[in-house]
Amino acid sequence: MNSSLFEFFVLLGKLKTTRRTGWVRSGVNDPESIADHMYRMGMLSMIIDPSSGLDKDKCVKLSLVHDLAESIVGDITPNCGVSIGNKYLMEKSAMAHIKTLLPPKISDEIMDLWQEYEDQKTAEAKFVKDLDKFDMIFQAFEYEKCQSNLSLQCFFDSTKGVF
Repeated sequence: MNSSLFEFFVLLGKLKTTRRTGWVRSGVNDPESIADHMYRMGMLSMIIDPSSGLDKDKCVKLSLVHDLAESIVGDITPNCGVSIGNKYLMEKSAMAHIKTLLPPKISDEIMDLWQEYEDQKTAEAKFVKDLDKFDMIFQAFEYEKCQSNLSLQCFFDSTKGVF
């Protein structure tokens, strides 16, 4: 295995061990990792209704790459004090580095998918963005159900009008 692929695998491992910031800050016991979140989004994409007109395979891929940059920059939330513009630039730089680790056809596809999600111009990107929010509130529901001393209302409030 070449060293670039090895580095890519290490970055994927960071997604498995990096806990999502919002849950950590909210005092959730044993919060999910970024990879946990991306996995459920991928599985939710797998069950897209065929009559929806959405490209299911693209939605699965978008789900798998949408937070890939967080393997380098971490899980930056709106409460981290980083502007949306700076967050985008940090993540784009991280993705440019990740692109150097993979063979061209694969790296181009991953970068294009990440950019499509960021641009939010396609039906698939918009759907996956909604899945991102849905997964968050579903996870909040699960945490509140299992950890009775927890109130995660701010997460539900942040999606008001979406669902």
